[in-house]
Amino acid sequence: METLSDVMDTSTSAVIKAEDKEKSRDLLTIVIAGQRFGIPILQVQDVLGEQKVTKIPLAPPEVAGALNLRGRIVTAINVRCRLGLERGDVTRANMSVVVEHDNELYSLIIDEIGDVMRLKNKDFKPTPGTLDPVWREISSGVYRLDGEILVVLDVPRFLGTIHN
Repeated sequence: METLSDVMDTSTSAVIKAEDKEKSRDLLTIVIAGQRFGIPILQVQDVLGEQKVTKIPLAPPEVAGALNLRGRIVTAINVRCRLGLERGDVTRANMSVVVEHDNELYSLIIDEIGDVMRLKNKDFKPTPGTLDPVWREISSGVYRLDGEILVVLDVPRFLGTIHN
């Protein structure tokens, strides 16, 4: 018999129905400071190599600037800064994942791009209480992989707190 905690993500109050537990979802994996994160593939608009970013005066510290992507202005977000991490290795070229939120495009500047993974809904777990509070705030839950945890990035919550 399943308990409510087996099928409910308490961080988003999203209940995974029994018939949906055998379904899966695709996540683009990214790495930030050695931690693997997953972004739901349907939220990914583009993956970019290093881009020229123009600084925006008086922007919040996590806003790295803006870039032009096929004629659209895209706000570049330094994910390391948003997560309260050190800047990282500036000699390596950074990658970006472009996502859309509230009809605006955002380029999430990350350390590296991983693979697209198809993971079963039944393996999705609520965000652990022991996860860093900043990371817990932007996580919709986790998957336990071989020897590591994949934190699923809740893009609306991650971007919704940028302007607060």
